[in-house]
Amino acid sequence: MVLISCASKKNNIEKIADNDIPPKLIFLNYSISKDENNKKNIQFVSKIVADGKLKTNSSKYMETGRVGDLKCSQLTKDSVEVASIIIKNPLSKNIEFVNDSLIFENKKVDLEKTYFSIRLQLHSKTVFIAIKELTDSLQNSHTLIINKIN
Repeated sequence: MVLISCASKKNNIEKIADNDIPPKLIFLNYSISKDENNKKNIQFVSKIVADGKLKTNSSKYMETGRVGDLKCSQLTKDSVEVASIIIKNPLSKNIEFVNDSLIFENKKVDLEKTYFSIRLQLHSKTVFIAIKELTDSLQNSHTLIINKIN
């Protein structure tokens, strides 16, 4: 018994070329505060770039945001957005606690200063990371900080 088979090698070559560059994760840490006029200020703290891939079904990040939320965008060298996520306002926290009657309650707490972290699947063409604050319901925003990724 003889078994003969033909297969194209073109697809295999393309897959090998795509796999030459391992996927990268970037972990970004920031400090955010607001002044007496409720203007937000962000300071870059640190970053870590590592090999890896995010799970695809991450529901932590929303597709659309509310006024005051942050939009984190990955930009190319020409400032073209290649990917973005929305982050809930880190200065506004909902805290759940048990009251004196042993009943759970929620309370919204507005912070003056806090730290927050972002975990992203790093796009191969990303040169800059920009964080913007959403200013209205039409998703308009203004830039708070832009960092160059080396």
